[in-house]
Amino acid sequence: MIAGAALAGWHHNGSRGGWWRHGNGGYGWVGPLFWPFAYFDIYDYALWGRGATAPFWFYGHDDIYAGLFGPYDYEGLAGYLPPRGAPDVAAGRLASLCGDDSREVAGLPIEVMAQVIDPAEAQRAALDELANASVTSAQKIKAACPTTVALTAPGRLASMQQRIEAMMSGVATVQPPLEKFYGLLDDEQKARLNAVADDQGRKSGRRGNRSFTRACDVTEPSALRWPAEEIEARLRPTDAQRTSLAALQDANAKAAEMLSVSCRADDAITPPARLAAAGKRLDTMLQAVRQVRAALDGFYATLNDEQKAQFEAIGPRRTSLADRSDMMQRRGRR
Repeated sequence: MIAGAALAGWHHNGSRGGWWRHGNGGYGWVGPLFWPFAYFDIYDYALWGRGATAPFWFYGHDDIYAGLFGPYDYEGLAGYLPPRGAPDVAAGRLASLCGDDSREVAGLPIEVMAQVIDPAEAQRAALDELANASVTSAQKIKAACPTTVALTAPGRLASMQQRIEAMMSGVATVQPPLEKFYGLLDDEQKARLNAVADDQGRKSGRRGNRSFTRACDVTEPSALRWPAEEIEARLRPTDAQRTSLAALQDANAKAAEMLSVSCRADDAITPPARLAAAGKRLDTMLQAVRQVRAALDGFYATLNDEQKAQFEAIGPRRTSLADRSDMMQRRGRR
């Protein structure tokens, strides 16, 4: 479902990828939605580990770049726009991609933990507290699911910032009860819980086989390099606009560096430490998005309507070119 929705803006049949696709095959953006499995990616990593193979760690600068140069044009986003007279339809479509915040779903990892550690009475009470916090966290993250479709780069980065802020709030909600619960476990119970995490990590690694890419080892593909020539040709900026554009390019480069330095997925070995690492990574992402967003708003304000339209067309054009290249490569392998 997510893959189909992510590729809905791609108008060339047979395509299976995209320059905005993550190295592990996932997607940072699905139409107007950033980070579709936000809740699950945070707590899957925090509870079960998987280090640099965890989907959580594949989110970063590439997604900011995709926010700047969205791969979906107006036609590609039409499926997310409400039909006339039915504004709730699009909101429902977007909400369906944001995950389930029900107790049955959000509490599932808690039940797995209970089976693994066989908690005593005091531990069970702390685990119930953690379960309640987990549901609350999921609800906070889902509440940040967009109800409207952003058709401009400033709108996409604003939506991205809102989503990350909600994720950070979700982490802050769960962190104290998780630390309390883990602190009540004896060494044997901790060992059993960590053993399950290790096993999950090995299974995840096997699924990736030869094509699997570790999140922190990703090198920038050519499709994600700053499209300076294309911007110049399409927008023909004035000298004053070039100054703002240079500031945006610089902010983007600094964001990439910040996120590269902060990608240290293998350091944390316990659930509380991994959740703390996730929170720290999200904080860095938020700083990066705010930095790029401020520069983007300054640049965008200098553009006329035609220039704005040309800027928004860069992403779909790059998508089309990447698709053609992908198809040629597959034909060459036959």
